[in-house]
Amino acid sequence: MPSKRPLQVADRIKELIANTLESRVKDPRLGFITITDVRVTGDLQQASIFYTVLGDNAARESTAAALSSAKGMLRSEVGRSLGLRVTPSLEFFLDGMADSASAMNDLIEQMHKADAEVAKLRAGAKPVAENPYKNHDQG
Repeated sequence: MPSKRPLQVADRIKELIANTLESRVKDPRLGFITITDVRVTGDLQQASIFYTVLGDNAARESTAAALSSAKGMLRSEVGRSLGLRVTPSLEFFLDGMADSASAMNDLIEQMHKADAEVAKLRAGAKPVAENPYKNHDQG
């Protein structure tokens, strides 16, 4: 059974990174960022931090650059606050969940349009036979 410790450390790192980005990182390239998830390896050596950014590709790129330049300060803050024997290395990843959700919404919208078209066609349709469900063997 996996240990709860990496999950607890991941939750704490998520909170620390979010608070530090809000209060201490003053980089103008940092966009409107949300830390969505943190995953820590079982040996607590590496932390993968997933985030989303409100805005276009330019906002995502500038935020990635700001995170990269603040990585050392963020790691120091994590190490100081957690008091672990070894401070985990931090790696930032743009979370694709928002893009996936948007694509899914587009597919659902296309499905509703197709259903509406079928409903229009069905409204004016007439059966090919007078009683198409009549059993011909019974007369």
